[in-house]
Amino acid sequence: MDEKLKRDIILDNYQNPTNRGLVDTQGYIRVNTRNSSCVDNIDVMAKLENGIFIDIRFDGEACAISTSATSIMIKTLIGKNIEEVKYIIDNYEKMINEEPYDKDLLGELVVYDTISKQPSRKKCAALPFESIKKIIEQANM
Repeated sequence: MDEKLKRDIILDNYQNPTNRGLVDTQGYIRVNTRNSSCVDNIDVMAKLENGIFIDIRFDGEACAISTSATSIMIKTLIGKNIEEVKYIIDNYEKMINEEPYDKDLLGELVVYDTISKQPSRKKCAALPFESIKKIIEQANM
């Protein structure tokens, strides 16, 4: 993927994020994740049914990287079961840590494949996935 397309995807997901806005609905697990080195502070909530993420929403204050990564993550994970989500998270973390990963699995998330060149931004790109890990832990799955 060329750099211009990557920037366009990041910018679009920052300006028009997927499922931004929390809902006051029973059955959701809600977590907060912060980046201690910057302004990023996001609340993520997810609804699982039979171990499948049927809805994920977020809100908060975050930089373009965290906001766009959250938006793309949501599009990638909705409809996936817990094991698929864990596998996607594992591959995403491998990608941002410059380890071998399954590129085809990540879809638009590959826009962050060079984030390791900006070490201070890795935490921004990883933040939404930390939220999903917390949700999985709270769901006891």
